[in-house]
Amino acid sequence: MIYAINYDLKRPGQNYEALYDAIKNCGEWWHILGSTWLVDTSLRANGIWDRIAPHVDKSDFFLLIGVTSDYQGWLPQEAWDWINSRQSRRAA
Repeated sequence: MIYAINYDLKRPGQNYEALYDAIKNCGEWWHILGSTWLVDTSLRANGIWDRIAPHVDKSDFFLLIGVTSDYQGWLPQEAWDWINSRQSRRAA
């Protein structure tokens, strides 16, 4: 399933590289917007959170949510291609 990982990191200047590495290690990923990642993974939301939570500051905000087939937005074509190729693979 594809999950959107959205965040608001509250500590400017803090090193979040370990967080980014933890996100990347959850599955195939696309860092689509400044504070949004898409991850194609066999993990459930709780499994993703278990991996990234140790690297989150307690003042940060996060939202992990599954991407359904009902989506819309304004993104580069290659982003839509990435999403659509994974959605169609899951449906097959």
